[in-house]
Amino acid sequence: MEKTVKKLNIFAKIGGYFRRKAAAVKTFFKRAGRETYASMALMGAGQLLNGQYIKGLLFLLLEAAFAAYFATIGVADFVGFFTLGTVKADAWAGIAGDDSVIMLLRGIAAWIMLVALIVIYFANLKDANKYAELKGLKDLPSFKDDLSTLLNKNFYKVALALPIIGVAVFNVLPIVFMILIAFTNYGGTVVPPELVDWSVKDSFGKLIALGELSQTFFKIMGWNLLWAFASTFFNYFMGLGLALLYNKKCVKGKAVWRAFPILAYAVPGFITLLAFKFMFSNGGPINNMIVANGGQIVDFLGVNSKWIARGIGFFVNSWLSVPSIMLLATGILTNVNADLYEAAKIDGANSFVQFRKITLPFVIFSTTPVLISQFIGNFNNFGVFYFLRGGMISDGYSGTASDTDLLINWLYRLSIDNNYYAVGAAISLIIFVITSVLSLIVYMRSSSYKKEDTFR
Repeated sequence: MEKTVKKLNIFAKIGGYFRRKAAAVKTFFKRAGRETYASMALMGAGQLLNGQYIKGLLFLLLEAAFAAYFATIGVADFVGFFTLGTVKADAWAGIAGDDSVIMLLRGIAAWIMLVALIVIYFANLKDANKYAELKGLKDLPSFKDDLSTLLNKNFYKVALALPIIGVAVFNVLPIVFMILIAFTNYGGTVVPPELVDWSVKDSFGKLIALGELSQTFFKIMGWNLLWAFASTFFNYFMGLGLALLYNKKCVKGKAVWRAFPILAYAVPGFITLLAFKFMFSNGGPINNMIVANGGQIVDFLGVNSKWIARGIGFFVNSWLSVPSIMLLATGILTNVNADLYEAAKIDGANSFVQFRKITLPFVIFSTTPVLISQFIGNFNNFGVFYFLRGGMISDGYSGTASDTDLLINWLYRLSIDNNYYAVGAAISLIIFVITSVLSLIVYMRSSSYKKEDTFR
């Protein structure tokens, strides 16, 4: 019943939001004067009617620049975005042809330009309407006054303009490009000069529909989820356990004991991984000791060593991750109120109950965001099995995959070794959905979100 009420409240809030927006738009047009309608027809016209000539000319120049862009290349880029090319290149016939990937990139850029035009257009309407209402009440500020306000009171807009443009070009565009590639047939034999086309079955269909890739995908995804949850759980509680142990008064030489995991954490990760790969190799020191004591060589990282290799991966990942959790937990434990433990002892609570009722809730409350980032990092941990077992191919796995590969490793192999770019992009999108949804659910249900002021 409560869940139903919550859902109804969410829908009511969404409906209320759109009703308020619709009412605001209706009020805006009802109160709009001739200046606003002039700016609707031609950007800057309202400013010119208000006597703000420089600002009006700037809006006019911006509209002319956008019009020139869309008239020359913008419309063609929009068409290319939807068609991804119609003429195939032929070097023998001297036909340059269309490059589908470049057309997709230029199409995304055209959409970004369209969004920028819409934002500027509505800013022009808002500005014309605002100063039209002020015109009868007082003298309108001059362009110099507006410029002074922009450089002082609204300087944050100037400061953020360049970073926003940079984010749009170097972050938003590549991310959108990767997402859209997942909905094409780009990859394999379909690479320029071949024409790429929009297709879901060539990316998601290969992963979900029955076939070699789908069987491998579900195997790797199941192992990936197990790896992420188990690694996060073990690393977190091992780090917390070490922090609690080092905080005990009976432990002597705490600085020395803490130095060992810190040194392990300080060494670059890939060097540690390569060192462990050598240690567990057939000719490594561990097998040499086994043979020297009359045993047989153990193929720790071989083709048929599925769970042994996975276990080594858990161990090495803990070696790399536990020290950071230990350092974090050590700092947090110093902030726990000692009076809580004294009160718990008086009530007869043993050490385990104190840990479960006092220590653990406090530490989890403080480290939930870190715990979520640890889960995402483990889910996308490319390095562990790439360095330990890179190049290994297992039976029953397609796309040159092995039984220790995570989705991120398989994505890399599909894209680099097999040119399945669309399938790789689809896997990236699936990884993003899984990690973002799980992270959001965990955070929204955690005490860090629900009871923010509890431990203050």
